Amino acid sequence: MRYRTLGNSGAVVSTYALGTMTFGAEADELTSHAILDAFVGAGGTLVDTADVYSAGTSEQIIGTWLAAHPAEREQLVLATKARFAMGAGGNDLGTSRRHLARALDASLTRLGVEQIDLYQLHAWDAVTPLAETLRFLDDAVRGGKIAYYGFSNFLGWQLTKAVHLARALGFTPPVTLQPQYSLLVREIESEIVPAALDAQVGLLPWSPLAGGWLTGKYRRDTDPTGATRLGEDPERGMEAWGPRNAQERTWRIIDAVVDVAGAHGVSPAQVALSWLEAQPAVTAVILGARTVEQLTDNLGAVAVELAPAELDRLTEVSAPVVGDYPYGPAGADQRHRAVG
Repeated sequence: MRYRTLGNSGAVVSTYALGTMTFGAEADELTSHAILDAFVGAGGTLVDTADVYSAGTSEQIIGTWLAAHPAEREQLVLATKARFAMGAGGNDLGTSRRHLARALDASLTRLGVEQIDLYQLHAWDAVTPLAETLRFLDDAVRGGKIAYYGFSNFLGWQLTKAVHLARALGFTPPVTLQPQYSLLVREIESEIVPAALDAQVGLLPWSPLAGGWLTGKYRRDTDPTGATRLGEDPERGMEAWGPRNAQERTWRIIDAVVDVAGAHGVSPAQVALSWLEAQPAVTAVILGARTVEQLTDNLGAVAVELAPAELDRLTEVSAPVVGDYPYGPAGADQRHRAVG
């Protein structure tokens, strides 16, 4: 396992993190504990969850594992998130001081810990004044309930606004951002990645295998079947079968990933993960698994060393489709002139 600092903090984490959205939903408690055992046994140190994952059950499952592994708890960096509703009522959501105070205490209780290492806002809140949210997070750091904080699903301007407002008010700065990012989903490179690099905020990409598309298990124009995410639900949100199958870019990327994997004798998933780990601003790639076998295969990416030419090939074939300006060739030409 490799390790990096958690964004601009001094804490050190493994470059692969364990995402636990499956805990209590697609993985029962026994399986979830086995996944935690395998992850920690492989040298993993960053475990990510959220209060809304299985309505708090994911946090509870992690809490029971932590209680049985006090020594391992000292080595783990524990991350959770809050923002969305856990019950009924107009104040039971958002990033207000009122909601976050209750959500944080509830997460501490379910996890059975006195401090959460990384507390994250699950999404932007257009209602609550940002200064109110940042003051709460600063108070939570100063009060010892959290060590660091970060964001999830923020746009570039939202991240930049939060960073500079925290600086202006003298608050503790954020250290991380969780975006969706993979060879199939690279739109964040236009604004979010530059914003993160500018603020020295580490990225924790989620859905690095694009909902299973980058594992090589799907075939062009062949409807998915069996016990896979798309086999069980072909219309599954952003991962839906129809739209991606219809895009030639999807299959060019998958073909390239499969080809590189064959040259290394590894799985396509390991190649896709290795490419993502190598991207600028990435601190740790979040792995989600329903079984120990899935996690073990994904962790095999640690041993994959892609040559510069292979990284370039994957980067070129997966280039996001953008207009000519401002993110396409004309925009690049203008940016070059501005600094030339």
